[in-house]
Amino acid sequence: MPQLTLAREAWPILGGFRISRGARTAAEVLVATLRDGEAEGRGECVPYARYGESLESVTAQIEALRGDLEAGRLDLRALQEALPAGAARNALDCAFWDLEAKRAGRRVWELAGLPAPGPVTSAYTLSLDTVEAMAAKAAANAARPLLKLKLAGPEDLDRVRAVRAAAPAAKLVVDANEGWDIAQYRALAPALSTLGVSMIEQPLHAEADEELAGEARPVALCADESCHDRGSLPGLVGRYDLVNIKLDKTGGLTEALALKAEAERLGFRVMVGCMLGTSLAMAPAVLPAQGAEVVDLDGPLLLSEDRDPALRFEGSTLHPPAASLWG
Repeated sequence: MPQLTLAREAWPILGGFRISRGARTAAEVLVATLRDGEAEGRGECVPYARYGESLESVTAQIEALRGDLEAGRLDLRALQEALPAGAARNALDCAFWDLEAKRAGRRVWELAGLPAPGPVTSAYTLSLDTVEAMAAKAAANAARPLLKLKLAGPEDLDRVRAVRAAAPAAKLVVDANEGWDIAQYRALAPALSTLGVSMIEQPLHAEADEELAGEARPVALCADESCHDRGSLPGLVGRYDLVNIKLDKTGGLTEALALKAEAERLGFRVMVGCMLGTSLAMAPAVLPAQGAEVVDLDGPLLLSEDRDPALRFEGSTLHPPAASLWG
C-alpha cells in the first residue's frame, strides 16, 4: 500500500512576479509523494488564492484522504470523485501517475496510450511592470519566439507598443488576468490587433463572461480563470476561441487530457499553461501540451533556482521530462 508524505516548499522568484491581482516573491508549492516499496511517485501543486486555495486548505484536503489512500482504498480512478478539480487533486493525481510508471518501469505516456512526447516551444512571461521595465525585459528576451505580457492598467497599450518595438520579431500574447472591463476590452482589442498581438487571455472577470457574447474578436480570446474542467466548456462557447488548460485547475493530468479532447471536439483551440512552480509541476503538462496552439510552461525559467534534476530548456524549447524527474 502506498505511504503518503506531504512537503511544503517555497522557491524564490527571479526579480519577483506581478499580475493584476498582486505581486509575489516566491512560488509556494505542495509536493505529494507516494511510496510503495522501492517505487516512489511525486506530484507538485500550486494552491491559488483566486480559487480559495491555500497551502493549509490543500494540505487538509489531502490529509482527509490519507486513511483510504494508505489502506489501498483510493486509486487514480477513485481520486477523481474523492476530490474536486483543483490543486489538491492535482498533486495526488500526478503522484499516482508517476508511481504507476515507476512500478511498471514504463513512461507515463505509454500507460496513457499516448505517443512519446516531443519538445514544445514555451512562451516567456513578462511580469506586469512599468512601460520602461517591460520594454527592457522584452529587449533582453527579444530572441525568444513567443512573449506573454501580463497586463491590467491604463498604460496597457503603451506597454504593448514598447514591447513590440523592443522585440519586433517575437510573437506576442497578452494576459489581463480578469483586469479589464468591457469598455477597456472594446478599446484595446482592435489596437492590439494592429500591433500583431495574436491572443488575449481572460480580459474580463470570469463572472462577466456573458458580456463577451456577440462581441467582435479582432484578436483570439482565451479563457483561463473561466475554464477549469470539462464542466466549464458549455458556458464558454461563442465567447472564447481557446481554453487554457492548467493542471492545478483541472485537478491533474487525468482531467487535463479529458478536457483537451472535449475542448477540441467542441471546436476550441488549446493553450496549456501553468501556475508559478518548479519543473516537477511542469513535467506532467508536457503531455497535454503536445499539439497545443500556445504553450506557457515557463515557470522554472522565472525562478531563481529549480529542482535537480530539472526540465531541460534550450532557450524557449522545453524537452520532455526524464524519468528521474517525473513519469
